[in-house]
Amino acid sequence: MKSPEKFPRFSSCRGVAFEIKPHSDPFAVPTPLVVDGRCGSNRFWLPWNQDGSFRAYPSDSLGRSMSRISSHFCDLDIDENDFEDDLKDLEQGGVHEEKEQKLVPVSFTSKREQPAKVARQLESRLSIILLDQGPFTVYKRLFTVCLLLNIIGLVLAATGHFPYARRKAALFSIGNILALTLCRSEAFLRVVFWLAVKVLGQSWVPLGLKTATTSLLQSLGGIHSGCGVSSVAWLVYALVLTLEDRENTSPEIISVAFTILALLCLSSLAAFPLVRHLHHNVFERTHRFAGWTALTLLWAFVLLTISYDPKSKSYSNQLGSRLMKQQEFWFTLAITALIIIPWVTVRRVPVKVSAPSGHASIIKFEGGVKAGILGRISRSPLSEWHAFGIISDGKTEHMMLAGAVGDFTKSLVSDPPSHLWVRQVHFAGLPYLINMYDKVMMVATGSGICVFLSFLLQPCSADVCLVWVAKGIEHNFGREIKEIVNRYPKDKVIVHDTAVSGRPDIAQLSVDAAKNWGAQVVIVTSNPQGSRDVVNACKDAGIPAFGPIWDS
Repeated sequence: MKSPEKFPRFSSCRGVAFEIKPHSDPFAVPTPLVVDGRCGSNRFWLPWNQDGSFRAYPSDSLGRSMSRISSHFCDLDIDENDFEDDLKDLEQGGVHEEKEQKLVPVSFTSKREQPAKVARQLESRLSIILLDQGPFTVYKRLFTVCLLLNIIGLVLAATGHFPYARRKAALFSIGNILALTLCRSEAFLRVVFWLAVKVLGQSWVPLGLKTATTSLLQSLGGIHSGCGVSSVAWLVYALVLTLEDRENTSPEIISVAFTILALLCLSSLAAFPLVRHLHHNVFERTHRFAGWTALTLLWAFVLLTISYDPKSKSYSNQLGSRLMKQQEFWFTLAITALIIIPWVTVRRVPVKVSAPSGHASIIKFEGGVKAGILGRISRSPLSEWHAFGIISDGKTEHMMLAGAVGDFTKSLVSDPPSHLWVRQVHFAGLPYLINMYDKVMMVATGSGICVFLSFLLQPCSADVCLVWVAKGIEHNFGREIKEIVNRYPKDKVIVHDTAVSGRPDIAQLSVDAAKNWGAQVVIVTSNPQGSRDVVNACKDAGIPAFGPIWDS
């Protein structure tokens, strides 16, 4: 057997990383074999535990099969060399219509009698993540609107119809940087998410308004990207105006501005989807260190610009009174504060790491955390951070479930640390918005369950139901995780262990469960293609659904 290839990591801008491995649809059920024209049972089994207790549900979409335990948590392929796509930061799924699969009933055979798997066409996950979500997603619409507004402002300024923007072109560039920083500030967004739940989390608020708000909050990356491109455009315009009037400025100001422009272009190129997909570490470190350098130079630019006197062609020492009157100073100060806040909360804390199997680890921390919150951990805080869903009863302890899919998460199993670096400002994601609805169905595959478990442990304003599909649940995730799910009311939980019952058509399973439970909205966390399939199936059935997109 060939050793598995190494595939690049991918992440959203929120820093939620997962491995990319192109392969066929993890949720599609292969065309079954019909033997002698006889069909098998029309019921499939959802194993609650491996001690013989099962719940049975009628279905025409599944044939019962036995598959071996795999380390691939989120994916449902039975190849034991597959690895999990570890998605923790959730966002609205893209709009893409897909035809329903027509399934043929099957007859059951023993494992030895089972035919070889039908070869399936490989599909690039890059196309799923970036191109297969349709041209009119909320993310792309926000990006387009943001970019168009800035282009209109630039055209008006260049044609003399917006004199303020012509005089303050650099300020508009800084303003765009402030806006994109707000869209990525975990402290600021934590407040925004809290306000959204507080204001809209009432039963009388129309469902359409809630889903529109959810779509907006999960697609703020569109504003972030749009403002990033716009900041470059405004700075280029400012430099053109400065070079036309270079007698009234200094070479130092021009040099600093050009350096900032180069750093902004470098950050934008590193954030280009193809680069992020194939070279995530390059993107992450370039974004961080180029951003810090650009911020330092921005302070130099602001101070030099405000203190420079074009008449005497010298710099003034009396900055205090001038600074307070300049918008550039206050914008730059706000940007600096937003960037510093997460870093001043970084602490090295003791942790307890246990590995229920070689495929996952459980990291425990002191202190309770509210449901729907995610956190970041690191061994080397200046190098990289990893985001995971937090499991907590809200009292004295919280923990994270990390599938062993990359170097960092594998090291937690092979070399468990006694301390880790954490950011004490946890951030809110899509799971937090569950509190905004009355009745929610949560769909998870593999270790994606971690973002939902807190809702089973804590009182929640929403009535939540759970569908969880995974392989070798107790073997891979441990008895502790299994018992958390086991304690929740059985009529609100469907657990499907693919190591026992084979791969389900999770999209149809989700639609049927949502209808049976009367869910207002479906929240899914899975690999890119799986999330897309569930979201699209639910939307086709008239049920609002949200899942991960490539950039939160």
